[in-house]
Amino acid sequence: MKRILLSILMMSLFVSGYGQGRIRDYGIKPGIFKTGENNAITDVKGVKVGHVTLIEGDSIRTGVTAIIPHEGNVFRKKCPAAIYVGNGFGKLAGVTQVKELGNIETPIVLTNTLSVAQGIEGLITYTINQKGNENVRSVNCIVGETNDGGLNDIRGRHVTADHVLQALENAKSGPVEEGCVGAGTGTVCFSWKGGIGTSSRVLPEALGGYTVGVLIQSNYGGILEIEGVPVGQRLGAYSFKNNVEDPNYNPDGSCMMVIITDAPLDARNLERLAKRVMMGMAKTGGIASNGSGDYVIALSVNRDNLIDESTKYYLPTLLHNDDMSPLFEAAIECTAEALWNSLFAAKDMVGMNGKEVKAIPVEKVVELMKQPVL
Repeated sequence: MKRILLSILMMSLFVSGYGQGRIRDYGIKPGIFKTGENNAITDVKGVKVGHVTLIEGDSIRTGVTAIIPHEGNVFRKKCPAAIYVGNGFGKLAGVTQVKELGNIETPIVLTNTLSVAQGIEGLITYTINQKGNENVRSVNCIVGETNDGGLNDIRGRHVTADHVLQALENAKSGPVEEGCVGAGTGTVCFSWKGGIGTSSRVLPEALGGYTVGVLIQSNYGGILEIEGVPVGQRLGAYSFKNNVEDPNYNPDGSCMMVIITDAPLDARNLERLAKRVMMGMAKTGGIASNGSGDYVIALSVNRDNLIDESTKYYLPTLLHNDDMSPLFEAAIECTAEALWNSLFAAKDMVGMNGKEVKAIPVEKVVELMKQPVL
């Protein structure tokens, strides 16, 4: 308990109010579709997000982010879901059952690479303790990760199952904290400080009026682009730059991406949607390098299509394939913006062995965005 209270205190000291803002705060408005009220994954009705941020001493820089897809019992009201692997150098628990059955039965937990087991343990406890789950003897937990071992003492395995339960308990709707919080506390993206980012899009009524929300944990490399501007090149920080000048730059890392929509989709079309999330990552300059674990978890929380296995038949109402294209565009837009938000909202951080990772120089980026693209 003392450790959890200390973590909360440190979170307030090191995170609250210290981020740089979001990309739209600087007049950059990506995409053609409107955002939701909070421009966050929580704009999809019923979705909640919770963080636990662990910043302790000079070497603990890690945490947990939990996403609860709807307000009911997720095990009893399963969500149609799909998982797409952009590059598989990573650890995502629960993949095979989702691929086999096309649904998820727990919230989604994100953390660091060596804490996936604790994520599973926390989700098991959360699920079997819910009312109505007294006889549950099998739980397919969805836990993703990226490696924060540059800034964080990852071998110390400081995340516990109690932290996972706390993140689930803290989960709420409305605005979502971004940057150096939760599972994004110790991450690095394009050589700058990465973190948690989120964004949403609401389709016009003529295209269905559906909401799409994305939350990401950015920890990857490549050649950063923002709205087509080669920001990474112009700032002199990018993969494969003259190795004599910058021998330590490594494009490897990972990116966990979660997309949720209220559109009535089944697992097949959710997988198609998930593939477009990777296109959003590519739009930022991410290259899904050899050592990068780039995963997309996609689910629908359309109330009429939640899967109640106590009924004899499952009779969903589904969109036609021809109606998917607006959702594809929305997915690409809010994925790219969520990734950019994770950079803009981050702050400088010093971690293990005195390593310092700077936040992206936002003011310089804004100036670069005004320059013509050659």
